[in-house]
Parts: sequence; C-alpha cells; structure tokens
Amino acid sequence: MQLNKLYNDDCLKILPKIDKNSIQLIFADPPYNLSGKGLKSKNSKTGGDFNMVNEEWDKMNFDEYINFTNEWIKLSKEVLKDNGSIFIACSYHNIGECTMGLKNNGFEIKNIITWQKTNAMPNLTRRVLTHSTEFIIWAVKGKNWIFNYEILKELNPEKTKDGKNKQMRDVWQIPLCQGKERLKDENSKALHPTQKPEELLKRIILGFSMENDIILDPFAGSGTTPFIAKKYNRNYIAIEKEKKYFEAMKKRLESLEKEKTLFNVDDYQNFNYDFDEKHLQAFMSMSAENIEDWK
Repeated sequence: MQLNKLYNDDCLKILPKIDKNSIQLIFADPPYNLSGKGLKSKNSKTGGDFNMVNEEWDKMNFDEYINFTNEWIKLSKEVLKDNGSIFIACSYHNIGECTMGLKNNGFEIKNIITWQKTNAMPNLTRRVLTHSTEFIIWAVKGKNWIFNYEILKELNPEKTKDGKNKQMRDVWQIPLCQGKERLKDENSKALHPTQKPEELLKRIILGFSMENDIILDPFAGSGTTPFIAKKYNRNYIAIEKEKKYFEAMKKRLESLEKEKTLFNVDDYQNFNYDFDEKHLQAFMSMSAENIEDWK
C-alpha cells in the first residue's frame, strides 16, 4: 500500500489491502448514525447556518450499524502493529457500539477522553441540556504501546501554580474548529459537518506515535489527520468515500509547505527545552545540530 496517499474509496475495501501489522496509530471518526432529524439553527458563527448532520453516509439501521462498526474495527486490528493504538471519536449516541466493537475484537481500552467543546452548538429543542462533549476512545492492540509522556505534558495547556508542566488529563477543552481552520464550500458554509480540530489530532499524533510512523484514518473526511501527520513528520494513509470531501482534503494537504519545522516561532516560546535529544527530535523536524542550537 502506497504511503502518504489519499484513497477515494470505502474503507472496507481498502483496509484489507494494507499490509498486516504495519500501522502504528489509527484515528477513526466514523459515522455517528445520527442523520435524519433535519434540525437547523440560523447564523452559526462556525460556518453560517448550522444544520444537524443529515448525510446519506450517516444513515443505517441498528443491525447495519452494529455490523459495520464491528467489521471496520476488525479490519483495523489486522493492520495495526502489535503495540499499536486506535482512537475512535464518538458521542453518547454510538459510544456503546464502538466500545463493544473494540472489546469483541480483543482491544484493551486504556482511556476515554472527554472532548469538551468550549463553543458548542446550541440546544435546538430547548428540552434537554446542551450537548457540549464528545468522546475519543483510546484502545491498544497489545503491550508496549507508545505513550510520549513528556510530550503530552508539554502539550497540556494547564500548568501548575509555578508554571511547570502538568500531566495530560482525560478531559480536553478544545473549541470546534472555526475561522480560517474551518473548510468552507462555494457558499462559504462549513464544508464538512464534523470537521475535527487540528489541536485534537496534534495531541493524539504527537502523544502516541513517533516520527516516520504510519498513521491511518479510515474516515478521513476533511483531512485533519493526514494534514497533522504530514505537518509533524509522520507517514499517513487516508481513506474517504465521499468525493467532495476527498477533493477538499487534497487541496488542504497541497496547502502545506514542503519544507516546514514542526513549530513556528510563536510555538517555540511556549515550550521548555529541558529535554534529552530524543524527546526534542520527537517534537521537531530539525537536525541534531539545530536542536543543539536551540538548547
């Protein structure tokens, strides 16, 4: 399977073609199976009028969804390395199906991350509490999984009272992507209804993989996973069934500069470089000489 390539196809067709035990990290944002309600809110600031997800790819009956979830998770396990990790984005609507799919296929769940959306969409019905969280299940295939402890501490925006790094917790406060980060269609509306923030994938990719590892996204959507993987010196395989999202993803990746360090000047000042060379190289695509210069 060719690396650093986007595949416009069904993941159930592409996953069997990927070399077994070759993938270090999978991030999957599968259909939540929520479409069909047709709810709408006017004048959303994250891409114009807000429409509840209502896509054909997100409509399955209960049995279809159970079988679909189990099948793509089963195929994902086959391509993961023995020490590989999988992260599955979900909501309370489908966390049960995703959890059972992982357990049925022999994965061990290590954490369930709560993504608290600081700019969550409003409650349209006014009859329930506003849904401001989603979840990311982290599970492992075997032992000796990658966990870049110090890097995750660096990436944690929360600090101790004296400014030192804190352990990354399992509640992440990250806004929905908006502004320049949000992909727009020809009418300047949000192109993809469930585009994930770059900060979310940055923590996962830097925290649970190393440079040159292969990152797989079977439901690549707007392309946040391959975008961040490429930016931070990882290889990727990205699969997206829908043509309009596939084309938008291609353009997004083409926008990345060919030669780029992992962090820009504004990023550098936020980090304490009291690391050994191994951790520094995990942070930055710089030579050992340049690392010494920064130290």
